[in-house]
Parts: sequence; structure tokens; C-alpha cells
Amino acid sequence: MARLARLTLPGHPHHIIQRGNNRQPIFATAADRQLMLDLLEENARKFNVAIHAYVLMDNHFHLLATPQTADGLPLMMQAVGRRYVRYFNDSQKRSGTLWEGRYKSTLIQTERYLLACMVYIDLNPVRAGMVAQAREYTWSSHAHYIGLRTDKLLTPHPLVWALGNTPFAREAAYAELVQAGVNAGQQQALTDSALRGWALGEPEFVKSLQKLTTRRVSKRRRTTDFRQII
Repeated sequence: MARLARLTLPGHPHHIIQRGNNRQPIFATAADRQLMLDLLEENARKFNVAIHAYVLMDNHFHLLATPQTADGLPLMMQAVGRRYVRYFNDSQKRSGTLWEGRYKSTLIQTERYLLACMVYIDLNPVRAGMVAQAREYTWSSHAHYIGLRTDKLLTPHPLVWALGNTPFAREAAYAELVQAGVNAGQQQALTDSALRGWALGEPEFVKSLQKLTTRRVSKRRRTTDFRQII
């Protein structure tokens, strides 16, 4: 069976996950992580992709991004992936693949899941036991959104601007969202949708997406075979 093409549509936010092969580390030093951010910034600009949030973990990373063209996101990820692998293999005196296959991604419904996805991304280091609070982790977009630093990689989504009329109000409101966290159902939905490639949103949203592409955007419902019941 042919593998399902990625679901990529311009103008919609996408949750992206790229993992290391066999869950092995993809970063060895702070310089490695900084290079990844530099490559993302360079290629996001080149391919017209707005990156709203990110986190660089030890063996994988997450992005929340909106491409403005149909091929912008895959071109960005391809360019970043190839250049980073060459660098990492040279610096670590290794060879072969670094990534666990293709990056995983899917569309999310903006109004319902964008802010939840940002919070989910920020809390990855906390869930992994690496830090006690999201603000303690250097390699994520969290510090930008609570006013601790300015991150030129990021393009805040309009929903973030709508959190308050002043920078202080937006930062405080976003900090409260992160403090509240995401519930178990949201967390599972955000993870599963990205890994499996199905659009995440309410039924009407998913239905509207299907009209824009020939690629299936949701898993087909199983039909009951009554012959097996009788």
C-alpha cells in the first residue's frame, strides 16, 4: 500500500514533529540547537513559512507553522533537514541517517487548537521531566511569548495578538494559558493527529478541508460487518 501523502494546505497552521532515528539524540551541544534555529529562520523566510512556536528536545523537535504556499513547508523542512544532517554527521564523526523517516505533520483548526498546540509545545520539557516550569527551558519559543526575550525566528499568530491590548497583557494571558496546561484529551489528540497525519478539528472544519484537497484528511470510519455478528 502506498504511503499517504502529507496533508499540507497554505494558510492553515500545521503541527510538525521530526524525530531522531530510533529515538536517538539529534542535538549534542548548544551550538547544534542554535544552528537548527538559524536554519529554520533562514529557510522559513526563504520559503514563506511563518513559524509560530517551537521546542527543540534531545531527540526530536516540534514546530507550529503556517505556510503561505502549497510547497513552502516541505521545501523548508527538506532544506533544513539536509543541511543539519551534513553538519551533525561531520561534527559527530558519524554517517548515515539521522531522522526517523519523514517528518510528521497535520493541519489544526485555528480557533480551537492553535493556542492549545502552543501550550502543548511549551510544556514538552516539563512533561519530559527536564525542567519544573516551561520558562526554565532555553530551547523553546515560550520565553518570547512571556516577554523574557525577543525571538526573531517567530511570527506570532493573530490569535496571540488578540490575547491583550498591550505586550504586558498578552504576556500575562499567555503565561496563564501555559500555567493551566492542556488536558489529557487535548494532549493525546495533538500528538496522534500529527503522527498519523489526520486533520485536527471539529467535524465541520474537517469537512471543509476535504473540499480543498483530494487527499483524505480524516480516517475513514469502520463499517460494521453484521455477518460476523450473526
